[in-house]
Amino acid sequence: MAKSTLIGGFHAVIAALEDAHDKPFEVLLADSRNDERARKVQRLAQELQIRCRVVSRSDLDIKAPGLRHQGVLAYVPEKAFDSEDVLYRSPEPDHLLLALDGVQDPHNLGACLRTAEAAGVTAVILPRDRSAGLTAVARKSAAGAAERVPMIAVTNLARTLQRLKELGYWVTGLAGEGEATLFDCDLKGPTVLVLGAEGEGLRRLTRETCDQLARIPMQGRAESLNVSVAAGVCLYEAVRQRQAAARPRKPKPAAGGAGD
Repeated sequence: MAKSTLIGGFHAVIAALEDAHDKPFEVLLADSRNDERARKVQRLAQELQIRCRVVSRSDLDIKAPGLRHQGVLAYVPEKAFDSEDVLYRSPEPDHLLLALDGVQDPHNLGACLRTAEAAGVTAVILPRDRSAGLTAVARKSAAGAAERVPMIAVTNLARTLQRLKELGYWVTGLAGEGEATLFDCDLKGPTVLVLGAEGEGLRRLTRETCDQLARIPMQGRAESLNVSVAAGVCLYEAVRQRQAAARPRKPKPAAGGAGD
């Protein structure tokens, strides 16, 4: 049997039952849950012929200490990262990649994955080292996105970015000292957005590989944003630009005055 890991929370467990390529081995449901979401979990597990055991909430707390599991856990296969081949195909005009350079906090990683899925990101790139793993906390924070968004772990992020540039991607790194603001950058076409670790920002080689560095304009006294918040700002600015470019222009009203 493949190695398993625990995930918790209704979003993550339902996504694993509905969307994941590798389905859970077993589902554990708290005996105190008798609501619509609990019944949905039981129904999906039954349809997939997956064992669903009803246990006490304290049993769940013991199995997943510190995890806000909401009364449901599932044993799932350890998520395998997608092949790097996903990255190195000829890019389409709408391809948008998110690279996270050393994000260590699993809550932040999960939140970035959730936003990436919502924004239609093609894939998320992580370095194999100095990065939060796909723990139960990260997968719960992702609210099911970890089961749906392609994720690629790479040995050398700077080398990967260089190869993507050679394929035609434009690489924009987020940095407080960036000369241009994010809103002045062209984020249409095949694009890689690169965000750094909490507190440390982009590593030197990553920074030097970017085509441009951009900053989010800050109006208050805060010097920076949480990485998951910054990812949301960047990704949705890219979405906004792409939708605006695709939207047909309204025709100008016919010239004429009141006397015509």
